[in-house]
Amino acid sequence: MSYDKDPRVDDYIDKLPDWQQQICHQVRDIVHAADPEVVETIKRTVQPYFVLNGNVCALLAAKNHVNVFLYDGGIVPDPEGIITAGHQNKTGRMISYHEGEPINVPALTRYLKHIIANNRAGGWRKIKAAQGL
Repeated sequence: MSYDKDPRVDDYIDKLPDWQQQICHQVRDIVHAADPEVVETIKRTVQPYFVLNGNVCALLAAKNHVNVFLYDGGIVPDPEGIITAGHQNKTGRMISYHEGEPINVPALTRYLKHIIANNRAGGWRKIKAAQGL
């Protein structure tokens, strides 16, 4: 898959242990495959973000896992249970991937596509307001 890469995101990933690099590269590819118009950037000085009409997700490597923050306003369904934290969060949720854990590519792709569709529809805040949430 070919997409525009932000060299600052490469720098972030390249400094990680090999297993975290693999997770970050795979998530990065999944995000761009979900929608080729997604743009990657760095926010908060060092953190990789993926944006399209608003934040879609962000990466943050921790000591023993990689966090994928999903900016969904808590409204995207998770029928396959890929969300690991933030179930009660009003702005987003999180998936933590540990070394050796597989990524459920179809479920993550569907989740990202839903966030992107919401962003294109004005964002989760607008959608929640329209739903009276």
